[in-house]
Amino acid sequence: MPTKFRPSQTTRERHTGKTTTTHHWMKGMSKKELFEYINNSSGKPKIKGKCRNELVRRGIKIALVTKESE
Repeated sequence: MPTKFRPSQTTRERHTGKTTTTHHWMKGMSKKELFEYINNSSGKPKIKGKCRNELVRRGIKIALVTKESE
């Protein structure tokens, strides 16, 4: 089964009553979203690892750059 970024979301239209399910798969996220989550200080380590694995799968090199204190 593919890797999930966050849980699936079910929404219901008010007028018609139809429900639609939106799945948030890793392969569907943009590079920008993945990098933002990796650099977020409040992100969960397990999901950060999943993001890194997805970027490696896409063939993107990840370099560690430390922030300089001002």
